Amino acid sequence: MTFGAAGGQQMGPQARTPAVEPTVLLVISLGGGLGAVLRYVVGLGWPTPPGQVPWSTLAINVSGCFAIGILMVLITEVWVAHRLLRPFLGIGLLGGFTTFSTYALEIRRLLESGATTEALGYLGGTVAASLGAVWLGMGVARLATGTARRQQRGGRQ
Repeated sequence: MTFGAAGGQQMGPQARTPAVEPTVLLVISLGGGLGAVLRYVVGLGWPTPPGQVPWSTLAINVSGCFAIGILMVLITEVWVAHRLLRPFLGIGLLGGFTTFSTYALEIRRLLESGATTEALGYLGGTVAASLGAVWLGMGVARLATGTARRQQRGGRQ
C-alpha cells in the first residue's frame, strides 16, 4: 500500500499480500486433516441424539483449547520451536480438531428443537469452559516445566 500526497491510501502494484511459503501451507494442511479425522472419530464414538447437548463437541473444543494452552507455553516460554511446529500443531492439528463452526450449528439445532435452555447453557458454557481450559493448560504447562516460578520472579531466564 502506498500513500499519496494528501496522505490517502492508494492501491497499486506495491500493495500485495505477502506470499505464504508452500511448506507452511503443507504442514497446516496435513495437521488440519489429521485434526479433522481425530474429531470425526470422537464424534463417531460419542454421537449426540437430536435435541440434546452435544457433549462430544464440547469435550473436543475444551480439550483442544487445553492443548492450545499447553502448546502456547511450550513454544513461547520453554522451547525454541522449529518454525513449522506452531503452524502444524496450533493452526493445523488443533485448529482442525476443535470445531467452533459445528458448535454454532449445534446451538441453532438445539434452538430449532425447542431446547432453548440447553442451547443457551451450551452457548455460554462452551465459551467459559474453553477459555478456562486455555488458562488451565497454560498453568499446567508452566508448573510442569518450572516456568511458573520464573514468571512470578519477573519473566524468562
